This record gives sequence, structure tokens and C-alpha cells, in this order.
Amino acid sequence: MGTVTLGVSIAVPEPYGSQLQELRAGFGDAAAHGIPTHVTLVPPTEVEADRLPAIRAHLAEVAGAFRSFPMRLEGTGTFRPLSPVVYVRLVEGAPDCTRLQGRVRDPRGPVDRELAFPYHPHVTVAHGISEEAMDRAYAELADYAAGWPCEGFALYEQGSDGVWRKLREYPFGTGPVPVPPQSAPAAGAAARHS
Repeated sequence: MGTVTLGVSIAVPEPYGSQLQELRAGFGDAAAHGIPTHVTLVPPTEVEADRLPAIRAHLAEVAGAFRSFPMRLEGTGTFRPLSPVVYVRLVEGAPDCTRLQGRVRDPRGPVDRELAFPYHPHVTVAHGISEEAMDRAYAELADYAAGWPCEGFALYEQGSDGVWRKLREYPFGTGPVPVPPQSAPAAGAAARHS
């Protein structure tokens, strides 16, 4: 069956998700339109495609046992010089995200995965671009703030075009909700943002 590249994350809802995605693109991050704005729970992970049913069942179980919690973004941070990333800080909800990602990545479950760095929930707004552009992102979003109730997370798959697409949402306390198929971006749009 081959392998697929999956990720698990909490989507930043509208209007904030699109605002931050457009800002990320404006800073010159070519990957911006292929990555929905999110807080990562499980980073890109290659798995055998036949593991998907077990992964979906595990995610449904985790979500069913979790409850809504408040999330708030405020100000900026960076992982430089260790990693070329500027992000919007998660100032409320970080302990809940940390607990949630721990349950998703439970070593006894199908999404057991070691992390390259300690888990630090955040929303990336610039990655791998020039230092000047990252400085601009850091400064321009220093006063950014947004809040919402987190009511679930989602499973994403990265396509061969590099674009991340939502496979399924997992609302807290209720189990999975299927997501209708999403069309690929227009060829011109994909070319502009690859």
C-alpha cells in the first residue's frame, strides 16, 4: 500500500487562520498556502498507509476523552538560531495542548513518535526565509492577539504537491466527523506557492 505523510494539529479558526496564512505568505514564506494555520500536535510523520484505520480509531478515542479549553495567541517568539522559525506565542492553552499531544503520541498507541525538540505549542508565521523577513514577521506581529475555544483537532495528509489536506476532524467528547473531499489548488496557484 505504500506510505503516507500525516500530521495532527489544532486548526486556528477563521478569521485568524486566513489572516495569519496571508501574513506568512506576505513575509515571503513560499509554503504558506500549502499549510493551514495550526498548532502542531504531531509533526509530519511518515507511516504505512495500512496503519490509517488504527490511527483514526486512536485519535477518535483521544478526542472522545478530552474536553474543550480556551486558547489565546499573543505576541511573537522565535526558535532562532536553533531553528529558522518565527511564531505567534500561545499564552493560554499550552498546558492543555501539551497534555493532548502526549495522549496522541502515547508510546502504546499507533502514533508513537519521538520529537526532534521538546514540545512547544505555537503558530508558525515564518519558516526558512531570510533573516530580514523573519525580523519583519517578529516585529509586525508583536502586538498580535486572538482567542477562541479549542473544541477538537484534525488529522492531515501531505499530498505529493506538498499541500496539507484535512482528512478528518476529531471534536472533543464526540468522536470523529468525516470531512468532505477537498479539491487541489488550481495549477497556477500551486506553482506560485511551491
